[in-house]
Amino acid sequence: MSQALFWLFSTIMLIGACAVIAFRNPVSSAMAMVTSFVGLAALFIGLSAFFVGMIQILVYSGAIMVLFLFIIMLLDLKEETKRATNGAPLFAGLALVVVFFIQFIGVLGHKLPNQSAPELNKETLAAAATQFPADGKITGALNNGKLPDVHLIGHTLFTEYNLPLQILGVLLLVATVGVVVLSKKSSASENTPS
Repeated sequence: MSQALFWLFSTIMLIGACAVIAFRNPVSSAMAMVTSFVGLAALFIGLSAFFVGMIQILVYSGAIMVLFLFIIMLLDLKEETKRATNGAPLFAGLALVVVFFIQFIGVLGHKLPNQSAPELNKETLAAAATQFPADGKITGALNNGKLPDVHLIGHTLFTEYNLPLQILGVLLLVATVGVVVLSKKSSASENTPS
């Protein structure tokens, strides 16, 4: 990826992320989050992670944001009204910004010993194939000089990160059920005669 495209997509992603916080209308914030997701997907595609980039578009920009918009419209959230400014949250927010900025500078200032990715030639892929079972699809593809990114992501998700994946699924299910229960209670209280 050229440096100009990297900065363009990074800027789009950061502007979208800042707009999520800046907008008072929840629907506008959700649409700004879609913009941020699209910028992130473009960065993934620029890094030759085509599958992850496309999944970013399909799953996050498509399915998850439709779910968010559905929940926002189901709850019938109005535009947030401006409240009186309190000094404690403002100070805490500024302190967090300073801490993250110092951490960001520390990460950028740290030199890694080898910042270049290994070349994906047939020998390198065949050497990586020794980490997987000999009769699997991943090993066969690596030995043939192909990089099976979909299989590698699935293998990593369901072996090393299986528990966090299951916890995330349950958390999303509980949040969705909670929103439906809350919307049923609020609609039932609106329909009762006074």
